[in-house]
Amino acid sequence: MITEKLQKAINDQITAELWSSHLYLSMSFYMEKEGFAGMASWLKKQSEEEKDHACEMASYLVKRGGTAVVDKIDVVPTEFGTPLEVFTQVYEHECRVSKMIDDLTDVASAERDKATQDFLWGFVREQVEEEATASGIVEVLKKAGEAGIYYIDDKLGARK
Repeated sequence: MITEKLQKAINDQITAELWSSHLYLSMSFYMEKEGFAGMASWLKKQSEEEKDHACEMASYLVKRGGTAVVDKIDVVPTEFGTPLEVFTQVYEHECRVSKMIDDLTDVASAERDKATQDFLWGFVREQVEEEATASGIVEVLKKAGEAGIYYIDDKLGARK
């Protein structure tokens, strides 16, 4: 059985993951409007991944005898700037998510819930990859400049 404190913390993270999903979907719509279909596609896949994280956390709660709750999802921005600015925001957001996952792991540790700690370590490891991917895209966009932006757009659109 999962503790009330840990259940609440995971439910808060579920809400944060859904907000992230909405953020990336909003970014996707924005990039599509700006004429960057590849970046829009990449961001849409990122949105789906965040929603999957929320669902994975909800299923985990249920397996542990808890109740998963979808709380109010705050409004997300709709304007983001240049592709470089968009992906800089993606990187910064992933860094914030990493901190949230770290904090959640600390709650599981304080509650002495080893099963939840083990479950969350998968997300800790994934955040290392998420930050590295976003940072890499930012660096490539900086180097590509105006002339290479459409090449990068095409490459990001190839994400499976």
